[in-house]
Amino acid sequence: MIRRFVRASFLASPLPSVALPCLTDRPAASRSTFACVRASQGIGGIIPVTELDGLVWPDCRSREASMTFARTGWIATSLLGLVMASGVQPSPAAADDAWPVKNKLIGKDGGKSKDVSGIACTTADGFPRSCLVIDDNLQGAQFIELTDGKLVAGSPVKLIDNTFNGKALELDGEGVAFSKRQYYVIGSHGHPRDKDHKLDPKKDADKIRAKIAASSQIVRFRTTGADGSASGLERTGQLREVIAAEPALAEFMDIRLEKNGLTIEGVAIKDDRTLLAGFRGPVLNDNRAVVLSVEIDALFGDRKSTTHRLFRLPLGDNRGVRDLAAFGDRILILAGPGADGPGAYAIYSWDGASETVRLLKELPFDPKRKPEGLLPLGATSAGLRVLIVFDSDKEGTPTPIEIPR
Repeated sequence: MIRRFVRASFLASPLPSVALPCLTDRPAASRSTFACVRASQGIGGIIPVTELDGLVWPDCRSREASMTFARTGWIATSLLGLVMASGVQPSPAAADDAWPVKNKLIGKDGGKSKDVSGIACTTADGFPRSCLVIDDNLQGAQFIELTDGKLVAGSPVKLIDNTFNGKALELDGEGVAFSKRQYYVIGSHGHPRDKDHKLDPKKDADKIRAKIAASSQIVRFRTTGADGSASGLERTGQLREVIAAEPALAEFMDIRLEKNGLTIEGVAIKDDRTLLAGFRGPVLNDNRAVVLSVEIDALFGDRKSTTHRLFRLPLGDNRGVRDLAAFGDRILILAGPGADGPGAYAIYSWDGASETVRLLKELPFDPKRKPEGLLPLGATSAGLRVLIVFDSDKEGTPTPIEIPR
């Protein structure tokens, strides 16, 4: 450990604050990436800090000298200020940084979800928020309440009723967005996942077609956002027609993902009128991820068309889109491996109109983990705070991270 002293004058005042435990109050196994400042809001003065496990910790030697800390985004702001002052970089986010889930996020066969694939909320900032979470093994989604540090699972909402030989077929929901009091949930529009190759292309052709039809839907519905109620549910399969009309994508339809087949994993709504569908595959020319832009009115209602625009985005070698999220006038892109298996993930910023992207952060997670959902939590003076949810982790293991400017 290395003792240092840093000046606290970078903090703003006045700020709402909440008492938090500091270095000497926390057992090593439970230490979290918090920093704290003097009760006087830290304007001026010197704070003793200790470098430990790659982080900078203020020393709080007694409850009477407890330090206070601004809530939400200011927590991350203060920490980053201390880190920059000391020259120490933040350590990688870990599973034990995750927010707890109260009640139960429902998964396959009624168990706890292990395949969370998307999240969106009715408001872009503040807490608590009413949100929707999807699991790609279900026919529906689930309302949650999101607070700063916890998810509380609420009621489920059924989105489709497709069956084959009397058995329910999943939507394979991979992305969720919210715009103008409506949620949008998008299916994968791809060949069913079949890692063990149990589906025979000839013998199981009818079943494969039925599964593709179930997943080739966008579902939207209205919600009050307060009590988890849903109304005015609409479904459309028109995006599949749009895809078929695009020469760069048509040849990849109904192809297995491991063969660079077509699979959608992200959706965002831009300017309340344009739907952006992000493709995990195909990755074009081994280094261009695909986003398809379609007017919402071309997908729902009586004015359907195949008019669209295709974007080829440089997200890195063999990287596709794993989620999209609108934030202000930008689109955040969660990028990750197009194929199965371990790989590196990153977050990019995009204007939604060009083919230029800006790398915001390479994600500091174990390469074996699979980030699948991205939710902006709010801007801070140091950057942006987001929540990541994971496929193949229990109940998504929702984990907050900070993206510096």
